[in-house]
Amino acid sequence: MPEGDAVRRTADRLDRALGGRTLLATDFRVPQLATTNLAGATVERTATHGKHLLTRLEQPDGRRLTLHTHLKMEGSWLVLPAGRRWPKPAHEARVVLRVEGADAVGFTLGLVELLPTADEHTVVGHLGPDLLGAWTADDEDVAVRRLTADRDRPLGEALLDQTVVAGLGTIWVAEGCFVHGVSPVTPVGEVQDPRRLLRRARLMLQTAVRQGRPVTTGDRREPVWVYRRQRQACRRCGTTILAGQLGAPGRERTTYWCPACQPTTPPEST
Repeated sequence: MPEGDAVRRTADRLDRALGGRTLLATDFRVPQLATTNLAGATVERTATHGKHLLTRLEQPDGRRLTLHTHLKMEGSWLVLPAGRRWPKPAHEARVVLRVEGADAVGFTLGLVELLPTADEHTVVGHLGPDLLGAWTADDEDVAVRRLTADRDRPLGEALLDQTVVAGLGTIWVAEGCFVHGVSPVTPVGEVQDPRRLLRRARLMLQTAVRQGRPVTTGDRREPVWVYRRQRQACRRCGTTILAGQLGAPGRERTTYWCPACQPTTPPEST
């Protein structure tokens, strides 16, 4: 599933193509919106909250609507020159938004719905603070409080919970825990300075948005420290990288760590 940085880059791509422009035609290929026509609406911008995309529109009569989409595991938004043949099968298209000179096509989207912009809270209000959002001091306090609420919960599981903090997936949980020097299977109550961990994760996401891909090591040829590197040598110390499962049965997510660089039991403070 695309993570917060990839979703933000998708939103930026939609903004460059659609922002401030009038829709010439729309095509919604989902049953609940099959008869909807938003031609004439102006696209204000596409915002994000974690992994959710919120394309905000203003109707000619002044009503404001939000197109809420989620990529889930296989979805994508492509921006193509008008009339260009689509690189994916037409039956996979779920939404087409056309402006002068360009089509934005959402393929295999996991969620498509339209709602009043004033009601956005009904679809994202349950989520934790967005690491790529404004991130105020209050946001950070809320995120730390939610992260540490269950002291026995494995750190990686808590970080993957979008109601705790929004935007992290398996890449950033594994890489963020490595940079912080703690195993993702460590109970939250044993994690030293969770506030700093969140700040580091936010910085990593912001950097990935700018760079266009995750590069946590600083080397594009070998971009990650531990993600999907099980049974390989740690780039820092040479110890074999481990992999393990987080989450309830049937909803497990794989995580990765170096047992030497990321001890499950942190050292005693001195």
